[in-house]
Amino acid sequence: MASGSDRNPIIIGGLPSQVPDFDPEETQEWLDSLDAAVDERGRERARYLMLRLIERAREKRVAVPEMRSTDYVNTIPTRAEPFFPGNEEIERKILNATRWNAAVMVSRAQRPGIGVGGHIATFASSASLYDVGFNHFFRGKDEGDGGDQVFFQGHASPGIYARAFLLDRLSEDNLDGFRQEKSKAPHGLSSYPHPRLMPDFWEFPTVSMGLGPIGAIYQARMNRYMHAREIADTSKSHVWAFLGDGEMDEPESLGQLTIAAREGLDNLTFVVNCNLQRLDGPVRGNGKVIQELESVFRGAGWNVIKLIWDRTWDPLLAQDRDGILVNRMNTTPDGQFQTYATESGAYIRDHFFGDDQRLRAMVEGMTDDQILHLGRGGHDHKKIYAAFKAAVEHKGQPTVILAKTVKGWTLGPNFEGRNATHQMKKLTVDDLKGFRDRLHLPISDKELESGAPPYYHPGRNSEEIQYMHDRRLGLGGYVPTRVVRSKPLTLPDDKTYATVKKGSGQQSIATTMAFVRLLKDLMREKELGKRFVLIAPDEYRTFGMDSFFPSAKIYNPLGQQYESVDRELLLAYKESPTGQMLHDGISEAGCTASLIAAGSAYATHGEPLIPVYVFYSMFGFQRTGDQFWQMSDQLARGFVLGATAGRTTLTGEGLQHADGHSQLLASTNPGCVAYDPAFGFEIAHIVQDGLRRMYGPDSEDVFYYLTVYNEPIRHPAEPANVDAEGIIKGIYRFSEGTSGSIPAQIMASGVAVPWAVEAQKLLAEDWNVKADVWSATSWNELRREAVACEEHNLLHPEEEQRVPYVTRKLAGAQGPFVAVSDWMRAVPDQIARWVPGTYQSLGADGFGFADTRGAARRFFHIDAQSIVVGVLTELAREGKVDRSVLKQAIDRYQLLDVSAADPGAAGGDA
Repeated sequence: MASGSDRNPIIIGGLPSQVPDFDPEETQEWLDSLDAAVDERGRERARYLMLRLIERAREKRVAVPEMRSTDYVNTIPTRAEPFFPGNEEIERKILNATRWNAAVMVSRAQRPGIGVGGHIATFASSASLYDVGFNHFFRGKDEGDGGDQVFFQGHASPGIYARAFLLDRLSEDNLDGFRQEKSKAPHGLSSYPHPRLMPDFWEFPTVSMGLGPIGAIYQARMNRYMHAREIADTSKSHVWAFLGDGEMDEPESLGQLTIAAREGLDNLTFVVNCNLQRLDGPVRGNGKVIQELESVFRGAGWNVIKLIWDRTWDPLLAQDRDGILVNRMNTTPDGQFQTYATESGAYIRDHFFGDDQRLRAMVEGMTDDQILHLGRGGHDHKKIYAAFKAAVEHKGQPTVILAKTVKGWTLGPNFEGRNATHQMKKLTVDDLKGFRDRLHLPISDKELESGAPPYYHPGRNSEEIQYMHDRRLGLGGYVPTRVVRSKPLTLPDDKTYATVKKGSGQQSIATTMAFVRLLKDLMREKELGKRFVLIAPDEYRTFGMDSFFPSAKIYNPLGQQYESVDRELLLAYKESPTGQMLHDGISEAGCTASLIAAGSAYATHGEPLIPVYVFYSMFGFQRTGDQFWQMSDQLARGFVLGATAGRTTLTGEGLQHADGHSQLLASTNPGCVAYDPAFGFEIAHIVQDGLRRMYGPDSEDVFYYLTVYNEPIRHPAEPANVDAEGIIKGIYRFSEGTSGSIPAQIMASGVAVPWAVEAQKLLAEDWNVKADVWSATSWNELRREAVACEEHNLLHPEEEQRVPYVTRKLAGAQGPFVAVSDWMRAVPDQIARWVPGTYQSLGADGFGFADTRGAARRFFHIDAQSIVVGVLTELAREGKVDRSVLKQAIDRYQLLDVSAADPGAAGGDA
């Protein structure tokens, strides 16, 4: 056996220790002692001694690498469990009533003629976890603050409704309106947590898997941010996220764990309902998902509490002197544990305990029924209370509780632990009878045999209901509850927007920079300025926002504990515990989660924040569109800037950076107000209107999406008689044709407006065409308003028929109409049916590529010369010019030769 310098460096936890051995004899004595312990007392005893040594080493502050997983037993030993302050018998009765009503509500929703279904197995497994939280931990909002923020697992919503029914927050009519939001209005209940659908009840939409976990992390962080900046006292708020073990497979569930640990978010607790089963079968049939998750969370720096076994296992574990029982727990895969959940006590005796005499001896004095009821920790109120209490008292780290449960628990043998249980929605009469008996509810067979099963309520004056009300009173009110206490903000007057409305003079700047200049002026406002929350995914410099670093500073709860490499520069990188800018690293998902948390602060904490999230346009609605939907569902407000927008503006980056479709994706989100402005003065009007709509006296639950570009252009000053209404509604005449005799109309948006103006000039000089140029600031809003008109006309034929704004606006214009943008044609095509004349669109359909701006635009046929040919083509179709001019124009402008195009302006990141 090699020793001393002949041996490889010690490897512990993946880390090499290069410290030389100064006393090999002492080292050998320790190794010999370990060998003796193994030889004389066995490996389990030696393992125990090693663990105790590690424990003592940490007590003595000897640096020992963190263990990534521990035994498959409860983290909190029985001797360390705190006193349980509740009345367990009453809480059991409450929970039984809740379980019954949740299952009956879903079963009734599946009755013939309705069939809207629901999910009952998820709540059945997690019911005790929620009950302990409701009775002892979740703080309400009655004290005037934000209380706790609870992210409920989406599929558990029936149980939350069932508890609210017992508290008289919901009626039987409400329960019977589950998933029938319109046909049972005003009593309908949303299928899952949807604040937009139930704005006084739910706070956080969570059923889109993975968004609840990342949302909870950034909510906890936003709480700390608001407290650090003295916007709201969030010191008492705790964020709870109830999640599924299968849900943890989603990248959003685990992708941002490190930020919670890095910032020491001990105001955050994940409760993972480990029923070992996803929608179709086991989460880890051949493995152990709790052990896997423990390693992941420990590695990310979280405090991990495993809650695996209920109190019935305590006597067995107490007599496990050789560790043989723990070893069996460690080595049994999840798929087998699911089988044990569906089998008899005799089967468990034979297969779990039976092949080792020492194990079998442990249960010799137990009946098969007692073995069958050896339970999982996620169903034991005292064990759960101990875990929750330890979580909220832990300091310096976020905590995850890995609670083992049985999916479909108490629902009977046809449901419990079955692979199909997630899809099972209806209980038979026999199922109901068995369920009733297990819950000890006073419901007769006759009631179950005659029609729909009844709901159960023990009576308003019963001790159970009074207990529930008392507990919620002591914890500050009912949960979930959404309350909006914020007041409208005092908004700046027109003077704040004056600078950007003057244009850029002789300087060429991109619309991104025009917005940044406006933002600077807005942030100077005494009251409003502090409420802006700047968010970017490691791209502030790209968007010309590094000028904010010295003044607004980057939020970091630890401050800046190093000397910045650029500290001598005017725009030095500066971090601060009270910083205003959120720098979430290269994570669009993390930034969007910050956006949502900030944008809903007006409701969560009663203090409005104005988030401004700036990102590469391509990585917005395409990559995080599900979160933007979540933002709408959560009624969040704020500004979203898709910078470097368009298919052809970002020269050199190529296909994966070339966004020609996010405006179309934005049109699918009903809460998104999307604009594609061309000039600074348009941006000024749009932002001013956005602040009014989102933060004024009659605030609306929308968010604004502006696509801005990185191509430098000269911005004109605002025209004297600017059509402000047209800018806001989506279209106005920017430039009226002054020469030529053949009328035509060009409609353009964003960076395409200058191309249209150039085309206007060419048409007049070369082809005698007098074209007006219209700036279409929002194709999406024009379509939305037109659809609303048609909807009204459909249902009110006896009233005067409404005419869409775009139709009225273009009514006096002589066509044809040619639309152009740096987007795919489907974006401007949204308004085609309401344009009063011949309509054609040009667009950047297909994949982007790396080249000069001019070459790309010539390739897609959207540059000024292509617009000219497009207008002439439509005029020829109407017989207003001879078709021979089309070939002449194509040859004159060399439209078939991409390399003949003027390359255009280069560069321009912002």
